[in-house]
Amino acid sequence: MYVAVKGGERAIENAHRLLAHERRGDRDVPEVSLDQISEQLSLGVDRVMTEGSLYDRELAALAIKQARGDMIEAIFLVRAFRATLPRFGATEPVDTGEMQVRRRISSTFKDIPGGQILGPTGEASAAAMPRVTDILGRDGLIEPSPEAGAGSAVGDLTREPLSFPADRDLRLQNLARADEGFLLALGYSSQRGYGRNHPFASEIRFGEAEVEFFAEDAGFAVPLGGIALTECQMVNQFKGSASEAPCFTRGYGLAFGQSERKTMSMALVDRTLRARELGEEVVAPAQDEEFVMSHSDNVQATGFVEHLKLPHYVDFQSELGLLRKLRKEFAEATEVEPMQEAAE
Repeated sequence: MYVAVKGGERAIENAHRLLAHERRGDRDVPEVSLDQISEQLSLGVDRVMTEGSLYDRELAALAIKQARGDMIEAIFLVRAFRATLPRFGATEPVDTGEMQVRRRISSTFKDIPGGQILGPTGEASAAAMPRVTDILGRDGLIEPSPEAGAGSAVGDLTREPLSFPADRDLRLQNLARADEGFLLALGYSSQRGYGRNHPFASEIRFGEAEVEFFAEDAGFAVPLGGIALTECQMVNQFKGSASEAPCFTRGYGLAFGQSERKTMSMALVDRTLRARELGEEVVAPAQDEEFVMSHSDNVQATGFVEHLKLPHYVDFQSELGLLRKLRKEFAEATEVEPMQEAAE
């Protein structure tokens, strides 16, 4: 049976003090600052912002500190805070083609317009750089970028429950918020043959892109500022069909900050989830959108796994009683059978 916890507010306050003590650690060691986390653990901050769906470096750093470095807990804290914020509307689509690139690599062409930019070893480029997929598109070697129909509403997983079948806008939202390790494993599985997905990294670019918001009163879009983004575009072979010529197809990833592994994994899985759209046989977990999207969220997964720490005394006693009954019936049945054989 369940046992009530006694102590009330005093017990809760003591638990909070104990947590604060454990979080602080040895007082002889200097306390880590939010600036240190933001600047020196920047990739962790980028992940928390991406999977927490909130671009705020200071808040993400604070969440990491409060969670004692537990990234999934930090993502949960950011999402919880995000749910309290007012929503004014949606920004204009971000044009990553106009990105001020700080890092840019392509595994498909050695020499590309604008060059390969390795990041800290080179200067950021303020000039717009054509995407590699745009170059392939001019020769008709890659499919056009899949786009939603004109006037169609864009879904929002943060406000609406997930449903299937899911369009690509919802799939990409899900993948952007998905656990990086989960996506990495799925992308790796597709490369090893579970989905026949072995692409080329057409381009990975990291830099600052401007965000604009359409102001109704002004009648035009106004800039809100720049944010750091990583974009990855994969290209995959496609054998074509009776109505379509062979060409390359696309996989896409986009995330806050410098998140190359995340966006590469996202692009891999995005392409595998397009199997039905492209008339390919669905044979692997990474191609099953319901499997992928229903299990990709680390906050939901953590809640479901960690709820096993809660009391389940009644349920266990019920199953224990049923097991004892079944074992008794089994023992009685095995005793009767030898007696019947002896009598015969």
